[in-house]
Amino acid sequence: MRITIGVTGGVAAYKAAELVRLLQQDGFTVEVVMTRGAREFITPLTFAALSGQKVITDLFEKSFSGGANVESAIEHIAVAQRSDLLLVAPATADILAKFARGMADDFLTTLYLATTAPVIVAPAMNVNMWNHPATQENIEMLRARGVKIVNPDEGYLACGMTGAGRLAGQQEIVAAVRQTLHTQKDFEGETMLITAGPTCEDLDPVRYLTNRSSGKMGYAVAEAAARRGAKVSLVSGPVNLETPSGVERFAVRTAEEMRHAVVDRLPESTIAIFAAAVADYRPAETQTKKMKRNREPLTIRFEPTPDILAEAAQTKGERLIVGFAAETELVVENARKKLAAKNADLIVANDVTAEGAGFDHDTNIVTLFSRDGRDLALPKLSKSAVAQRILDEVLRLRGVLRHKTESHRSAV
Repeated sequence: MRITIGVTGGVAAYKAAELVRLLQQDGFTVEVVMTRGAREFITPLTFAALSGQKVITDLFEKSFSGGANVESAIEHIAVAQRSDLLLVAPATADILAKFARGMADDFLTTLYLATTAPVIVAPAMNVNMWNHPATQENIEMLRARGVKIVNPDEGYLACGMTGAGRLAGQQEIVAAVRQTLHTQKDFEGETMLITAGPTCEDLDPVRYLTNRSSGKMGYAVAEAAARRGAKVSLVSGPVNLETPSGVERFAVRTAEEMRHAVVDRLPESTIAIFAAAVADYRPAETQTKKMKRNREPLTIRFEPTPDILAEAAQTKGERLIVGFAAETELVVENARKKLAAKNADLIVANDVTAEGAGFDHDTNIVTLFSRDGRDLALPKLSKSAVAQRILDEVLRLRGVLRHKTESHRSAV
């Protein structure tokens, strides 16, 4: 997951360097944005060396010709889309006021308005500035909009005064990040089976049929589930992705191989999430030699592949089943139909023709259709953020299912 840290102009700016290190130790990718004031206290080179990422310092970077770099003119949008969380530490009174009033006069304030990711601010300032009614009003405005505030500590301040205003401890800030990104172990005790990627169905030793799935969505779910404490088995078709930390990966190629891998691991799973784009059909016969080209039309007979989701749902018991629906039309109607037909608890549906959604994107636009009638449409988010929202809904449904089971047992 990717965190963008905004560093603003206060004495505590140097403490953000330690935050970068701690968050990286947690497995996060960290990108740093610095205001002009922050650069008076610490250099961009420090953060570049620690993060291994480009440090953004200006809204409009200059090209060698002296004009504005065209790519930098929309970089705040790109950063907003790839960030799973925006953390501002330290956050000055000035930046809090700008966030609260919707000002956008530098990269950080513009990024704040452009992002749909969660936002955490950790204020640090003089005690009188912190206690000023204007600052407290801004804090309440931000809190009302869903911004998480990590309140400053009390103690001796750089200005020589004593009171509230000192940047909260790094571990407290990291804990807030973990909580916001659901890295608390709320899936501990759950065994999760996840499928991802495409399948390949051979025509002959040279050619095969497949689809455009990159596996990014399924891998994001697997990574998020492992971070949240689940024991994760990932059955994956051919993809060019690294196995997420803490995840056991089982490589398969065809739909039949994926079915066998799922059947073997389904009994021990408490939650099964079918994110793979499994081929619906395969050649009825696979040629043992390469088919030669000639001038005659070619007819190939196809047969359906196993319906892995439906088969798993037939014997699901108390297991929670999640399916995906990649659609090009009638998304709502098709998703609801699939939810009922497959006996699933949740269907994650999207229009793969929509900009920023579908195959091989780092973002997605989905709607979650739940068995209990709840439809949750999400805006365009990074696939990591979508994964977290899917798991949030799974957690909610898990609670509903357990409540019904306990009520039934009590009645009996």
